[in-house]
Amino acid sequence: MGHSSMDRLTSAVPGFRILTFLVLLTTGLPAMAAKLTFAVHPVLPAEQTRTAYQPLLRYLEKNTGHELELVVNSNFLVHWQMLRRGEYDIILDGPHFTDYRVQKMGYQVLAKFPAAVSYTLVGSPDSFILEPAELVGERIATTPSPALGALRLSQLYPNPLRQPQIVETGDSLTAARMTVEGETAGAIIPAGMVGNFPSLITVTTTTQVPSPAVSVGPDVDEIVANALRQALLDAGKHTDGLAALESLNIPTFEPAGNADYEGQAELLKDTWGY
Repeated sequence: MGHSSMDRLTSAVPGFRILTFLVLLTTGLPAMAAKLTFAVHPVLPAEQTRTAYQPLLRYLEKNTGHELELVVNSNFLVHWQMLRRGEYDIILDGPHFTDYRVQKMGYQVLAKFPAAVSYTLVGSPDSFILEPAELVGERIATTPSPALGALRLSQLYPNPLRQPQIVETGDSLTAARMTVEGETAGAIIPAGMVGNFPSLITVTTTTQVPSPAVSVGPDVDEIVANALRQALLDAGKHTDGLAALESLNIPTFEPAGNADYEGQAELLKDTWGY
């Protein structure tokens, strides 16, 4: 009986059968575990952000098999400088930063916080301020530009001759507390935070924009990105995922794509470095 070409080759090349077996064995195995950075925008104080997001990272690590390192910058100025370098693999960020990275750096949106967000201009408890114009010349606390709150605040005061005195803070929580304690006449903070400070007076609330989103950089493998997306969307189906959602004070992650954030980067057009 004649011998096939494969038979002749396996006889001629020592170890060929073993090599072939190993190739077949490894074909179809999942991608090797990746080590990825996961940055979060500094809306809250750094330590509070770490506490809130660590359960999410532990859940994602368990359900994707990839190692994640949490990165939290001290304020939005540093955050803006660092994100433009494209050093982060995964970022949870506001809509304007998310669209910026999609348009200029090739990031892909995976999922988002539920619904939409807006910012509220609030007055101190005893100020009785009813209109933004009443805060012209007064001290208003805000996270520094290009944080979304600061950009929204600048839209409320387009006249360069009629401006409030801006008091920059590291995070929105500090801005709210300064106003409660009378250190500033007002603050601009996420609308969802207002309920935590019932003594503050709501002056006005901005129009809504898409909620913060999780996006991945162009160097993140598609298989890894898909695993992360699925884990985020399925968080409510797992005990540790539910714990992560509770820590973030959200009911779920929602499906989202790049198109959901289109145009949001326009808020940054007058920002240094854009």
